[in-house]
Amino acid sequence: MLASFLEKIEQRTAVVGVVGLGYAGLPLVVGFAQAGLRVIGVDVDAGRVAELQAGRSYVEDVPAATIAELVRAGRLSATTDAAALAETDAIIICVPTPLRKSREPDLSFVVAASDRAVALARPGQLFVLESTTYPGTTDEILAPRLAERGLTVGVDVFLAFSPERVDPGNKRFGLKNTPKVVGGVTEACTQAATALYATAVDQVVPVSSPRAAEMTKLLENTFRAVNIALVNEVALMCTALKLDVWEVIAAASTKPYGFMTFTPGPGIGGHCLPVDPLYLSWKLKALNANARFIDLADEINSQMPAHVVELTAQALDEGGGRLRGSDVLVIGAAYKPNISDVRESPALDVLIELERRGARPAYHDPHVPALRIDDLALHSEPLTAERLANAAAVIVVTAHKDIDYDLIATHARLIIDTRNALAPRSTAARVVKL
Repeated sequence: MLASFLEKIEQRTAVVGVVGLGYAGLPLVVGFAQAGLRVIGVDVDAGRVAELQAGRSYVEDVPAATIAELVRAGRLSATTDAAALAETDAIIICVPTPLRKSREPDLSFVVAASDRAVALARPGQLFVLESTTYPGTTDEILAPRLAERGLTVGVDVFLAFSPERVDPGNKRFGLKNTPKVVGGVTEACTQAATALYATAVDQVVPVSSPRAAEMTKLLENTFRAVNIALVNEVALMCTALKLDVWEVIAAASTKPYGFMTFTPGPGIGGHCLPVDPLYLSWKLKALNANARFIDLADEINSQMPAHVVELTAQALDEGGGRLRGSDVLVIGAAYKPNISDVRESPALDVLIELERRGARPAYHDPHVPALRIDDLALHSEPLTAERLANAAAVIVVTAHKDIDYDLIATHARLIIDTRNALAPRSTAARVVKL
């Protein structure tokens, strides 16, 4: 079975199925199709499928022209019908793994996708889970389902975990030049998955097991979340000490060894950083162990949006105003610069907290035309001199490159700058830094 699979990969006759066509799945579909493989994308969102079939893209990092070319060439197709996976030689699952309201892992998307994929399993296929999750998920969810079909992993079929490493908006690193970690259940499984990914990725990094690969992704994101929490706490310390945290960070960054620059902000967002470390924390609690750094980092990062609103309230109070009843304009709704993704964005928490405290929140984001957060429905407002002058306070939450910061510096009365975006500009406005 392994020799036959490897031959199909080498000859580019293998058909790849990707379940989940979001920020992680779509670049993967494109990467394999560009490598000469035929790819079938499956998603429950009929709108996404229709866009792809029409040769259009809904992800900023994937050009529409690329999609259109691959569709015309017959190497890329999309469908909502999971039955199409029956003709594939490899099935990759890239579905969301959010948290429940109880802040416990929600694996319902992984379970549903696994059920659909395994129902169509046949000898010789490769199954790969890419969705970020706790160590043991591949062994606990996919492996038993394949066994129930009478398929022996490593002999009849191949099973691996390979964490997605997509960084939306990153112009330097994409799918092809970001090393791909792969962990198979058996050596044959690792060989099969490595051969597949090597068609689209410059470097594949094999590890000993799916659990090691699952833990690798959690370490990567926990490292970032913990260090962001550390520098957020340093920012709070600097406020108490009447120091400019941005000056301190810039000075520390001149050290050529032993220091890595992280910057504070209004919180963390996206699908990964606010969620992934808590998967590991939850798993450890199930084993009667604690992830103390993770829990503390989550506490610090989670309080930052409220801290930003409190900074705004204090600044207004010092100027003779008050937050309640004030018009507050938030700059940026996406969780990071230059993209439209609002998943877990701290801007959402800032807007909700402003409303909770009686302010009149509004926002401007050229990438996010409209927002609905619980019962709060907003539309991005034009950034004009008059709009800025009318706002009691302007809070910079997401530092998009295409924001006119000179306009903000010239016309806003009070600016709460959580990203140090106004630093190079002289401004008559009162600027309060995080």
